[in-house]
Amino acid sequence: MLRLPPGRILGAAGLIGAVPAAVLLALMLSGALAVGAGLLALLACLLAAVLVAGLWIGNLARLAEALRRAAAEDGRLVPPSATPLLPAVEEIVEGVSRLARTLAEQGALVGRLRRADEAIVESLPDPLLVLSPERQPLRANAAARALFGAEGEAARGGPRGGDVAALLRHPALATAVDRALAEHRPQTCDLVLPVPVAREIAAQVIPMEPALADGGRIVIVLGDRTRERAIERMRADFVANASHELRTPLASLIGFIETLRGPAEDDPAARARFLGIMAEQSERMRRLIDDLLGLSRIELTEHQPPTGRARLAAVVRAELEALEPLLRARQVTVLPALEEAVLATPADAEQLGQVVRNLLENAVRHGREGGEVRVAVGFAEGAGRRGGVVLEVVDDGPGIPREHIPRLTERFYRVDKGRSRSAGGTGLGLAIVKHIVNRHRGQLAIESEEGAGASFRVWLPGRIAEAAPQVAA
Repeated sequence: MLRLPPGRILGAAGLIGAVPAAVLLALMLSGALAVGAGLLALLACLLAAVLVAGLWIGNLARLAEALRRAAAEDGRLVPPSATPLLPAVEEIVEGVSRLARTLAEQGALVGRLRRADEAIVESLPDPLLVLSPERQPLRANAAARALFGAEGEAARGGPRGGDVAALLRHPALATAVDRALAEHRPQTCDLVLPVPVAREIAAQVIPMEPALADGGRIVIVLGDRTRERAIERMRADFVANASHELRTPLASLIGFIETLRGPAEDDPAARARFLGIMAEQSERMRRLIDDLLGLSRIELTEHQPPTGRARLAAVVRAELEALEPLLRARQVTVLPALEEAVLATPADAEQLGQVVRNLLENAVRHGREGGEVRVAVGFAEGAGRRGGVVLEVVDDGPGIPREHIPRLTERFYRVDKGRSRSAGGTGLGLAIVKHIVNRHRGQLAIESEEGAGASFRVWLPGRIAEAAPQVAA
């Protein structure tokens, strides 16, 4: 129940009854009114002033309380429940109620429009960032969060702070923002972000005047052109690489075909030997084309991190089964040391299978015939539960000279070209491994000494699996 302060009521009563009381006193002093009758009239006047003051103050206090509740809650004015209300106060209540309803409707409309704007921005296919006048990220839509990653949000709905900071520090974008604010016109620029993988981005900087509801003054619309540029480079590289690498086997096939049509036409032994060589060269061309196409597909998605997960132990076992014919042919013994609880995440199980397959093939083909290959899957040392996982393949081959190690992941780079081709390699295996590891935001380390074999160690983001390993990766 609302309590009214007595001092306020008495003060209002004094103002209301002051004039009538003064008149009564004057009449009594002049003798025009008897003292007894004057005192009764004065008492009645004061009581009436107190009642009127209490009624007014009570009505106004309850109206003020209703207004405070409306301001503190949802804008709806609930009329004072106490009765009676003075006519003037009733008129005020009706007017304020109409105003409150109008403001509430306008506020609801503004809220709906703002939510609609946010939904439109969120569903835009192009990445979009909203910056404050101080160039701090305020908002990012779903496409921008997917482009930069969703962990460690710097603001509500914002992308990962480190990636956005790198973007905003880029000289080309910083210059475009300066010009947009100075000239009050949209600006465009092209930029390349080198980490965590190279991405080519077209940016449009739009100054907002007036500012957005959340204080945003700059809107940056990004277009990821990495895939388009990669397709252009892939076409050029494929033509150049294929024409260079296919020249030798094609020349061999043409030469053997001419020989079989001419001098060796009636020589069964020569024909059988030449057909065997032609089959080997054809298989080499098939592997080369398959690796070129596979590498091109990997490069197209290298800038997009994977979203799945893979149990590395199961992946390694599956690849070992597939390589059984090669292991028998080379009489190589594989020594596995696999931690079953290792889970690579985020990861693409099929691409990690390519990593394991290429590293194992590399170790078997270039290792010692009849030797041993060790393959291990475990957790990164001292990294704890979320520190990542490690895949390691070690052979007992002749080793790799130190000066060649930095270039091993280049396309078609071979330490010993003749030996590599005779072993059946295409020169693309380690390039494929490098690009897949880059896509998984991992690291590849190669260690070797001449005469002491080679070690290939891959670190990947991962953790301990919560449940027992399944049959499939």
